[in-house]
Amino acid sequence: MTTRDSAIDDSRRSSPRAAPARPARIRSAEPGDVPGWLHLAREVEHLFGPMAEVPEFRAALEKAIGDGHALAAVAPSDDGAEELAGGIVFSPEGGAIEWLAVSTRARGAGLGRELLAAAIARLDPAKPISVQTFAPASADGAAARRLYASFGFEDREDAEATPAGVPTVIMVRRASAGR
Repeated sequence: MTTRDSAIDDSRRSSPRAAPARPARIRSAEPGDVPGWLHLAREVEHLFGPMAEVPEFRAALEKAIGDGHALAAVAPSDDGAEELAGGIVFSPEGGAIEWLAVSTRARGAGLGRELLAAAIARLDPAKPISVQTFAPASADGAAARRLYASFGFEDREDAEATPAGVPTVIMVRRASAGR
């Protein structure tokens, strides 16, 4: 898995009649969340290439959930049930953020920030943390890059483009001193 995070869309907030965002909560992802994760993956495939119908993607997602390395942002849907508003997969062994996405409907509400903070809190602060994300020239990645930079991530090296042709880089957050 590689990081999936697209630009924040605040267009749904432009109307003065827009309903306030429903509060979301961050929790460990559960096997029953997989359909929501696959829906979320479909929302960002134009940037990252096929995922939702790729068996290896689903298997990696299910493994991350089973291992406790995936967090879900869930919010009440219109019918009162919980729906997946965003998700993050992280690797404690590799010290990496592997996948991050927020649904189109929930962007601009700070869920990406909450998910990233919760994942970082589960990683060893004495080790650097890496993420593969958009390259600086990618307009679609401006919000994601700002998010990572606000947590201390810095560009380290160029990485391969996504299957959709979007250029990426590896960003790294330095280990915390004294921990």
